[in-house]
Amino acid sequence: MPDRTRIGVLTHGSLGKGVEMKLDPARSVETVKAGTFVVVEGEQYDFFSLITDLQIDAANEGILLRPPGADEDLLRRVLQGTGTYATVSLRPQLMVPGGIDESPLPVKTIPAHFSAVGEASDDDVARVFGSEATDGGDRFFHVGTPIGMDAPVCIDLARFVERSNAVFGKTGTGKSFLTRLLLAGTIATGRAVSLVFDMHNEYGDRARQETDGDAVAFVPGLRQLFGSKVQIVSLDPESTRRRGGNTDIELHLYADQVEPEDVLPLRETLNLNATATESTYSLKKKYGRRWLATLLAADPAEIEEMAEATGAHAGSLSALRRKLDRLDGLPFFHTEPQAGKQDAVDELFEALDAGKSVVLEFGRYNSLLVYLLVANVITRRLRRRYETKMEVYERTQSEADKPQQLLITVEEAHNFLGPETARETPFGKIAREMRKFFVSLLIVDQRPSGIDEEVLSQIGTKLVAQLNDEKDIAAALVGTPGASGLRQILASLDSKQQALLLGHAVPMPITIRTRTYDADLFDDVKARVRERAGGPVAETAGALQSEMGTLF
Repeated sequence: MPDRTRIGVLTHGSLGKGVEMKLDPARSVETVKAGTFVVVEGEQYDFFSLITDLQIDAANEGILLRPPGADEDLLRRVLQGTGTYATVSLRPQLMVPGGIDESPLPVKTIPAHFSAVGEASDDDVARVFGSEATDGGDRFFHVGTPIGMDAPVCIDLARFVERSNAVFGKTGTGKSFLTRLLLAGTIATGRAVSLVFDMHNEYGDRARQETDGDAVAFVPGLRQLFGSKVQIVSLDPESTRRRGGNTDIELHLYADQVEPEDVLPLRETLNLNATATESTYSLKKKYGRRWLATLLAADPAEIEEMAEATGAHAGSLSALRRKLDRLDGLPFFHTEPQAGKQDAVDELFEALDAGKSVVLEFGRYNSLLVYLLVANVITRRLRRRYETKMEVYERTQSEADKPQQLLITVEEAHNFLGPETARETPFGKIAREMRKFFVSLLIVDQRPSGIDEEVLSQIGTKLVAQLNDEKDIAAALVGTPGASGLRQILASLDSKQQALLLGHAVPMPITIRTRTYDADLFDDVKARVRERAGGPVAETAGALQSEMGTLF
């Protein structure tokens, strides 16, 4: 197309390994970066491609044996492009027929020799990734821009919420802000309600923004953006108040709500052997719902009696009691029966049923033990609730009985979805099977290599920030076609505000500079909410800033 800047021509390649371009002599190789979005202009198709690797070479080895001296600029310029040149490896991701309205197709052929390669234009980006301006405001959501461009890259939220998804990246790469960006899109468009297990209190009312130097900045959380459409549930209401927030539901957990399968993911955290955790099933069989309360109340002599009564090993029961005793005394945990008391978990579920997203804050109680136990107890009950909802919907086939699409956000996901526990936890079952029940996960983790490969293969869309460990990079790309070329792109990402976006909700992988979590975004999501409610549209950034006060 005439508005593309030409950067080279095709010289080599194959369908399986990708194609190679000879860089235009007038173009410095230092201006070409891995992950850049380019277009190969074939005879019948435009091939939308990513730059995966770069190489400098020479037509004659003699040139390399006798390179120009430091003061021989003229000779260096003469050799450039003829005697010496740069080649760029490209991975075609989509091909589009020449017609302007044609839809992208999977790549099943390659362009011919000497096909021109040009920088992608803004129209190319919109053609591939869609546009917020043309979808009615409830399907496409702007998440960033291609490297070296200002055109918005959108994800298809309808496709995003129907499968489990992931945000991966090492510590300090902004995973929480990326996650908050995705959640803001799904809530603003009404594509899903969200349940966020907020271990570090970063999603609800406000969050500290990482900045360069010693400056500290705070940004609005989901509650401040969406008001009553987001409910705050807290294990520690005092902590929520100290941070300037308000609690809608105060969560209490009772021992008789805990099942043996809720304890299985705690094995590594509590340093328990398999016998100790499996003994929970013997306790449940003997003591019913009071199994945990009975165990926590037992003295050494009673432990011996319990072992004889259940057939479990006394040492294993003793170790299990000693480790779980850390729960006893926490203000939100109770060993007495729940009977007759209001069930805060049911209140949480009712908020979700009403179309409100829920952020569960842990406050001071953000130890891994508490996080794993509470998240497992709630998600197990939620899974069963949605399975029942789906049975009713299939029986009545009434739109009124159709379950609300639910997106569950879980941090430190490898603790729930490791190879040894993924099949036993409710999170593992959701990742593998719950798509047909309108429930999906948003996995946030810095160690994708710690997640079961079967779960990784079920992830629909991934937003992958910088990872350094080779095992983590390989795990992040499990199930991705052309992963070898993408590994080099991942290795070249900056540590801030860059990510590789790929999977079900986008037509092709692309490296993006992620959208800034700022007043422009806040204006956007508030305008979408007002449009959906039929009220007045966007506030100005200034008005929103005035409303948020000192947060900016």
